[in-house]
Amino acid sequence: MSPTQTNLLQGTLDLLILQAIGDSEFHGLGISRRIEQITRGTFHVKPGSLFPALHRMEEAGWLTSSWGESENNRRARYYRRTKVGEKQLGVETRQWETIVRGIASALKAT
Repeated sequence: MSPTQTNLLQGTLDLLILQAIGDSEFHGLGISRRIEQITRGTFHVKPGSLFPALHRMEEAGWLTSSWGESENNRRARYYRRTKVGEKQLGVETRQWETIVRGIASALKAT
């Protein structure tokens, strides 16, 4: 792990995946790259964490997937956020905004 990377806090992976996918469609490696991009290299999600989360989120109805061909002409599963996933992104975002405010308040306390 580089000095600019940090460990994901529990519960942040779902939020990052839902945000990274946005209105697009990505395969697993693409999602991992997108998370690194949108967090400016702070988080690097390894396959051992990413794929179980993707499968769990698909079972929850937050994502849908289909098989396609990657840019390397390899078979890959592509994930897309559903309407339910979009609503969940809102829930997750509000929860993390509350946590951030609370931590910021605690750090300013004397």
